[in-house]
Amino acid sequence: MATSASATLSKAVKQQYMELPQGDKVQAMYIWIDGTGEGLRCKTRTLDFEPKSVEELPEWNFDGSSTYQSEGSNSDMYLIPSAMFRDPFRKDPNKLVLCEVLKYNGKPAETNLRITCKKVMEMVEDQIPWFGMEQEYTILGTDGHPFGWPSNGFPGPQGPYYCGVGADKAYGRDIVEAHYRACLYAGVQICGTNAEVMPAQWEFQVGPCEGINMGDHLWVARFLLHRVCEDFGIIASFDPKPISGNWNGAGCHTNFSTKEMREEGGLKAIEDSIEKLGKRHSYHIRAYDPKGGLDNARRLTGHHETSNIHEFSAGVANRGASIRIPRQVGQEKKGYFEDRRPSANCDPYAVTEALIRTCLLNEEGEESTDY
Repeated sequence: MATSASATLSKAVKQQYMELPQGDKVQAMYIWIDGTGEGLRCKTRTLDFEPKSVEELPEWNFDGSSTYQSEGSNSDMYLIPSAMFRDPFRKDPNKLVLCEVLKYNGKPAETNLRITCKKVMEMVEDQIPWFGMEQEYTILGTDGHPFGWPSNGFPGPQGPYYCGVGADKAYGRDIVEAHYRACLYAGVQICGTNAEVMPAQWEFQVGPCEGINMGDHLWVARFLLHRVCEDFGIIASFDPKPISGNWNGAGCHTNFSTKEMREEGGLKAIEDSIEKLGKRHSYHIRAYDPKGGLDNARRLTGHHETSNIHEFSAGVANRGASIRIPRQVGQEKKGYFEDRRPSANCDPYAVTEALIRTCLLNEEGEESTDY
């Protein structure tokens, strides 16, 4: 199994240093989304105080020409602290700081999708939109081969691995347990985890989160997963179809509801939203992966528990549909619905914003309205 060289360094020796007192100083790790719209970057600064709110954190900058975000001749980009979490690696009082990125002229970077998402969420905050996102991922060796798979072949066919237990069924549970606890410590709204259909594929769920918190918490959960995998010397991939052939892809199913949907008779509001989504399918497909639908085209084939990318469908308890209404929701006539189209590498800000625009702001057509 190919693992990174840094994973072989002695963690016991490192721990001697991590136990040294840090005085009255605090380490704040600033995290941001790079120019790919998928990669995360981070760097740390020392603070003379422990911040109690994100407003107390200073703005910072970085070299955007090294993160696919600017050219070398005008490379300064600005980090605007947006959400703060506890740091599970350095522990209290140290912080993780999720940031928005602004260009030299104060305008949002191309991959700063948080800024419009936040504006749209504020427009509908009286409807109390809740989201829950199911993040699937695949554990790979540093050679790109799925963790635990035979080096010159494939494991047995899919069937025994989903929610499986045992060394021949669950590949890499240590990662999952470490990540879960890191999320809980950090204050991320993680609500569950399970082994997925393809061996070495797992899922964690984040939510319910209101409004902009959905994107913030999922991005920090992804950062924590990458950071945990770094310690173990392996890679977490959010590629929507890491292994071609008769293997499940990876999605980020998004559950959505409003106050009206959650109350008695809310099924009508759910059905109204699904009708609006059906008229705007291609708009959502473009918003649901970072390459405008090209990544999802490899995954949404109509096979392996997916819908066909070219067709919109909805149904109760149907995992082959674009939109699934859970059976319990159909029976109770209230609750939420699940959009199964977003890819594992989607930007949660783009996904949640698109749902609000179509379902609550009643937008139509192929373009977003500028408010």
